[in-house]
Amino acid sequence: MSIPKTPPLTADIAALEPFDGLSLERVFVVTNQRQAELALHELMSAGVVGFDTESKPTFQKGQKSAGPHVLQFATMEKAFIFQSDCVDSHPVILELLQSSELTKIGFGLGGDLRQISNRFGIHPAAVVDLDRSFKKLGYRNSVGAKSAIAMCFNRKLLKSKSVTTSNWAARVLSERQLLYAANDAYAAIRIYHALRDDAQGTAES
Repeated sequence: MSIPKTPPLTADIAALEPFDGLSLERVFVVTNQRQAELALHELMSAGVVGFDTESKPTFQKGQKSAGPHVLQFATMEKAFIFQSDCVDSHPVILELLQSSELTKIGFGLGGDLRQISNRFGIHPAAVVDLDRSFKKLGYRNSVGAKSAIAMCFNRKLLKSKSVTTSNWAARVLSERQLLYAANDAYAAIRIYHALRDDAQGTAES
């Protein structure tokens, strides 16, 4: 695979076939301590995971977000959705975030990390922002998940604005919210492996 040197135009992305992300059967919502511990074991065993957060949007000027309300971690096979209001899962959330042995891959994570610091009082370790990875490859402008998916897989990542701005603090998340959150993180881990494979192919050629 050879990744294009410039990101595609928005109109070109819109014409692509949808990205084949995770189905709902491979998205797991963590609702108690036992599930959190099982998720911890599986994620730590993966070593590298896609990562993102979601927060209930604020609409008033000066209003501070109480997020993140959702933290999602994805392997190449499944995604785990943690809701920050589930106090029983906090020890596992903190362990995942602070572990230097679990590399967390995402896009544009600056705001996410600030919110995590404000809410949990920690600074996550072993975080890789793919936007910076693309800049190191020579891309001048910011490369987000939608552009990256288009470049690496010739597919479009579906991101509904109505879901983006939905209530992520809801006690029960909708199926659309779960798929949105899961595939944000899943897209990141897929891009990570695509970049790594491309680099290896270039080095071998």
